[in-house]
Amino acid sequence: MILTFDKLLDTIKEYLTDEEDLNLITKAYRFAYEKHFGVKRLTGEDYIDHPLNVANILTTIKADAATICAALLHDVMEDCDVTKEEMIEHFGKEITYLVDGVTKINKLNFSGDNEAMLANHRKIIVGLTEDVRVIFLKLADRLHNMRTLGFKSEFKQKEN
Repeated sequence: MILTFDKLLDTIKEYLTDEEDLNLITKAYRFAYEKHFGVKRLTGEDYIDHPLNVANILTTIKADAATICAALLHDVMEDCDVTKEEMIEHFGKEITYLVDGVTKINKLNFSGDNEAMLANHRKIIVGLTEDVRVIFLKLADRLHNMRTLGFKSEFKQKEN
């Protein structure tokens, strides 16, 4: 089944009913769609399908509107040259904080087997995430990426 924004919104409406929240989620989707327009994933799907699926994963835990917005926007600062200031202007500090937290985690290098290094990374992640929603966002992002690993080479699959 291909996930569309309308299907995602129907799922969200099962537990979020505030019109302002729903309008903000729609605004976030449109912004992300515009920024990712024309970009394809290795699966051949439009890139926007990834943030849609990340947001959909988060509906299973009934994530709040800010978290859903951040899921839809989670790659725009890193991949689309959207500035932190632009994000704050369009979506406020809370959503920007969540997106920025995921972006900072994405920049960490987790390669290697050294126990001390792994423990240090755990401390960094905890320090970066005063808000547990950042961890939920990153886990949903990784889950969707894992679900689409079949389109990568065996080397890239092991690397991810």
